[in-house]
Amino acid sequence: MEQIIATVRGFDGSLVVVPQPGGDSPEIAWGDAFFYYAPDGRMPRNTQPYGTIVTKDYPDDTASDLDPPGRWRVNVQVGRTALPELLEEGHDPATADVVLPHPVHGSLGWVCVVNPGARTTGTVVRLLREAHEAARARAARRRS
Repeated sequence: MEQIIATVRGFDGSLVVVPQPGGDSPEIAWGDAFFYYAPDGRMPRNTQPYGTIVTKDYPDDTASDLDPPGRWRVNVQVGRTALPELLEEGHDPATADVVLPHPVHGSLGWVCVVNPGARTTGTVVRLLREAHEAARARAARRRS
């Protein structure tokens, strides 16, 4: 997890937000990571992250079984058109090291990987880089 966070921090214009106790974020988000394109270093107001890492089950998102120690999931917005070519079908949503549709937001073009390992870490980093570049392009369009 730390390797992926460090890699995303290295993307030009990247902002990685990791909420901690005492901040403005709700307690449920503490310890998770949210990835934005924000070259000014400030949290975008009207933009969703292009990627996240979650370290626990959320009330409406339990299919990946993230509550046991050592389990976490990276989520990446890849778009609906890229989704079919990336997915490995027929796996339980809690299966580790497999690219799957996000259990809640898959229909919106999000993929996820529980505990990326040797099979998927390279793919996850590539998808995060592509999502970052897409976020950069959207920001440029909004400015012009």
